[in-house]
Amino acid sequence: MKTRITELLGIQHPIIQGGMHFVGFAELAAAVSNAGGLGIITGLTLGTPEKLDREIKRCLDLTDKPIGVNLSFSPTFANPPYDELIRVIVENGVRIVETAGRSPEQYMPLLKQHGIKVIHKCTSIRHSLKAERIGCDAVSVDGFECGGHPGEDDIPNFILLPLAAEALTVPFVASGGMADGRSLVAALSLGADGINMGTRFIATREAPVHENVKQALLQASELDTRLIMRTLRNTERVLRNTAVDKVVEIERAKGAATTIDDIRDYVAGAYVRVMQKGEMEAGAWSCGLVAGLIHDVPTCKELIDRIMREAETIITRRLAGMQTGLVPVAERHPMAAETA
Repeated sequence: MKTRITELLGIQHPIIQGGMHFVGFAELAAAVSNAGGLGIITGLTLGTPEKLDREIKRCLDLTDKPIGVNLSFSPTFANPPYDELIRVIVENGVRIVETAGRSPEQYMPLLKQHGIKVIHKCTSIRHSLKAERIGCDAVSVDGFECGGHPGEDDIPNFILLPLAAEALTVPFVASGGMADGRSLVAALSLGADGINMGTRFIATREAPVHENVKQALLQASELDTRLIMRTLRNTERVLRNTAVDKVVEIERAKGAATTIDDIRDYVAGAYVRVMQKGEMEAGAWSCGLVAGLIHDVPTCKELIDRIMREAETIITRRLAGMQTGLVPVAERHPMAAETA
């Protein structure tokens, strides 16, 4: 399947593994890239240029396919050394960077000087157009369904993607709610050039997270996420737990008077305890509505191969069958037989 995004990034399948805090390490990124997608290392998880350098080198030992690095410009409690992180990316020959959060405009001259393809994650059409104007090569259009930060407009992908197709000239991928071949075909039909998956890739064998995290995703339904930090206009979609319930309680009680200090203990520093130690009540961690569509923990290759197989089935058989009125039950939902 060739799309503008596979041509731009030099990958086989139009599937990107988005940056995820304390998930996007070398083994996951390499596994996704080896399976034909684009694997991405999460730069700010490593934190220092030295650690990022080691992680990129470790990933390049595991794959000879294209990889990317995520740099988030969202508000943090730290002050990341972006210039030095970019220098490490350049020196290691990585030529794809996924940016998120605030505009990467300040760093675009440096990135473009070294021939780096920039994919900026946007939650609105106005931000997507800004990304195009400042020279981003592609956009990851992030719908309200996504895990992490969905923005403040609350627009789901069934509206956001067609609007992006009407407004943008650069390639874009659909992010948020992407899980399987149905997601891919739907995204393509709405104008996208591929999909970006975050939460779904956490539930893979190569994802370097505690087994408790993967089991939590298997057990979760589409009703088990919560939106927190709405009062701070820094909304984050997370999986519900006792810490998240406490944040929701505080925000309801204090409303617009809520400060980051009121909830800091529940939203800061939890990722090591959750992702690496499996302490599932330790704090808030990003999770998309797509958790409701996660039913197994395959390898990255099994997952990507299945997505492409399902997509082909839908495009070549199901849609053709609909034209004749003959759609076999087993093909109405390609996952049905595997999850029954």
